[in-house]
Amino acid sequence: MPSVLMAALLFASAMTPLEAQSTSKSKSPPNPAIEGRVDAIFSQKPTAQLGLGLSMFGGTYVRTGIVAAIGANQEGVTGRTDGFVRFHLDPFRQSRWAPYGGAGISGRYDAGSRPKAFVLIFAGVDGPVRNGTTTSFEVGLGGGARIGVILRQAVAERR
Repeated sequence: MPSVLMAALLFASAMTPLEAQSTSKSKSPPNPAIEGRVDAIFSQKPTAQLGLGLSMFGGTYVRTGIVAAIGANQEGVTGRTDGFVRFHLDPFRQSRWAPYGGAGISGRYDAGSRPKAFVLIFAGVDGPVRNGTTTSFEVGLGGGARIGVILRQAVAERR
């Protein structure tokens, strides 16, 4: 019985946002942000891909998101889907450029091969807002070494 009670308490605490992660009651969370990206993946089958994604507010420092990308390698068409969580070190844009890091899961679909799943980890730097967009640069691992350039919808007061 104590283990059931402990599990219930842990579940309830995980479902209740921490005050540092919640928005004030007078402000609604930011709208989801659309992003476009160009990625190079260096693996046994080096790949260049164009992607489209959506990032959603997950708390003051956290954004969750998905990306779908399509491209080519020496064997033909290739694609991927990523699901990720991104942690921003400067969520209120106190600096023009600020680092972030994240992790997730990536699915890769190469012509002539079975789909494969990979753990995804990445680090990036998020730039200043201009005309409602920001430019970010990322490096990471997930199905190979990755580098990417991202254009993301943004507002001046938060990342």
